[in-house]
Amino acid sequence: MARRRKRNFIGGAVLLIAAMLYSALYGAPAKDTPSAAQSAAPVSSSKEAAQTNVWFLDVGQGDSELIRLKSGKNILIDAGTGETAKQLPVLLKELGVTRIDLLIGTHPHEDHIGGMAEVVKNFPIGQIYMPKIPNSQVPTTAVYENLLETIEAKKLKITAAKSGMVPLEEDGCKLELFAPNRASYKDLNDYSVVAKLTCGQKSFLFAGDAESPSEQEMLKTGYDLKSDVLKCGHHGSLSSTTAAFLKAVSPTAAVISCGVNNDYGHPSKQVLSRLNKAKVTIYRTDQQGTILAQCDGKTIAFQTNQKSLVK
Repeated sequence: MARRRKRNFIGGAVLLIAAMLYSALYGAPAKDTPSAAQSAAPVSSSKEAAQTNVWFLDVGQGDSELIRLKSGKNILIDAGTGETAKQLPVLLKELGVTRIDLLIGTHPHEDHIGGMAEVVKNFPIGQIYMPKIPNSQVPTTAVYENLLETIEAKKLKITAAKSGMVPLEEDGCKLELFAPNRASYKDLNDYSVVAKLTCGQKSFLFAGDAESPSEQEMLKTGYDLKSDVLKCGHHGSLSSTTAAFLKAVSPTAAVISCGVNNDYGHPSKQVLSRLNKAKVTIYRTDQQGTILAQCDGKTIAFQTNQKSLVK
């Protein structure tokens, strides 16, 4: 009985410390005005400089997307799993990243933030956006606590992401947030930040792990969900990419980020069938490695079998 009380006390203390650290890190968006030398990543050609590149990184059973804008600014949405944490900064540097101007952690699950502490350690960071979770639901995992401690050590702040925000708008590109739409959900997946990137006439929707409840909220808000490319929610799980949501997005291409022969059965056969019936071209990181989408504002071209972190 005494041992149980001791364990409960320790668990409660860890939760309290995590919640305090978590609350302290959230603040107003940082005023970030880096010089051109700081923010611009190397550009290999004039063609690359004239387009936006989106890498759907193959991190196994997880999520991570790198966006390189025409200006050279870098946006990183999620950072894969703990298994690929050390390799992620290496790959980002190979892709020409010297700075992350905007870092988005869609929600605090290990398969999305597993490598984020390493990213924060290895690069100058502009702004960080993550959803604010009620103290009673703040995860006490070592991965999440390490991320918060790393952010604190670099004296950075987290902006509480929510629908209606526009973290970036420049040079014909706009990044806007469509979720989360509430302050409280039962499932951590539904706190997921959902972001739409519009570049000229083309657009990408990054759905994190948002499931049916969040999708329904986005449909009710009246946001313009229509996008050319959909990064399917929750690794193609049956809990996401519902028929109504897919109809509203109406993509021509969909990307599913998942691991080879994963234990969850992702992607769902029903979701694949739904996408096929809608005549959506499907790209999968478990089958095609890292996927690169290149957008000049009028067209989007895909390249598959780019460098993977797990193969």
